[in-house]
Amino acid sequence: MNPFLPKSKSDLLLWQVLAFIISVLGGLCSGSSLEINGGDGVAAPREFDYFKLALQWPGTVCPRSPHCCSSNACCRGSNAPTEFTIHGLWPDYNDGTWPACCTRSSFDRKEISTLLDPLEKYWPSLSCGSPSKCYGGKGSFWGHEWEKHGTCSSPVVQDEYNYFLTTLNVYFKYNVTRVLNEAGYVPSNSEKYPLGGIVSAIENAFHATPSLACSNGAVKELYLCFNKDFKPRDCAVRSSLQSEIFSQSSCPTYVSLPVHVSLGLEDDGTTVAWIPDNETL
Repeated sequence: MNPFLPKSKSDLLLWQVLAFIISVLGGLCSGSSLEINGGDGVAAPREFDYFKLALQWPGTVCPRSPHCCSSNACCRGSNAPTEFTIHGLWPDYNDGTWPACCTRSSFDRKEISTLLDPLEKYWPSLSCGSPSKCYGGKGSFWGHEWEKHGTCSSPVVQDEYNYFLTTLNVYFKYNVTRVLNEAGYVPSNSEKYPLGGIVSAIENAFHATPSLACSNGAVKELYLCFNKDFKPRDCAVRSSLQSEIFSQSSCPTYVSLPVHVSLGLEDDGTTVAWIPDNETL
């Protein structure tokens, strides 16, 4: 009898398990699934498929902030944002998943010092919260977007400064607020607009289909999607549970674009609580 052959079913099972482990380790070592980033020992996910520009509608997001504070753009009174603002530029996969926290490149505010004015206006935080950082602790809104999403933008966007600059440029070039206003979809606390009309207005302007997310029938976020050369593409993903392509949306047939009236800060700098959720919209 060959001494290297399994002598029982349990031996055969053990051999099969060992063979599977060896094959997996071989694949990792060959770099077919994961890559190791430099010397930091972080396993990087595969390269993303497309970009998603996520925009927030202040009229829906602001009333749901629990408090007002100096870092919250909703608190700026007459200077509070009244158009879509940037949430982030997110690298995504076609299967509906996305990479995150791809390197240990920490956010450095000094790197974007020359961009602070447009960032404060068009990419402001709409809450008082401190988002979690990729590797522990709390940080700023911009820091969260860079560390979670921006670090996964390579090889298209290589560094922090260009991540924020590129996002601003895409936002200015594809001005959703202007497109909707010109089509008659203006902020209102009384009007309801057909979701299909909003989608069609953007399709006609950019030749690609957006995706929207709503809260209580109000537009909360709007997403524009781009190929890696920043040419618009449809925001459609393939579900792992379904074979067809579909656009994700949590919106009803008719939606609102509510106006938010900023309460601002008191003269002494103390915070002012927002209207409770059950009293809005």
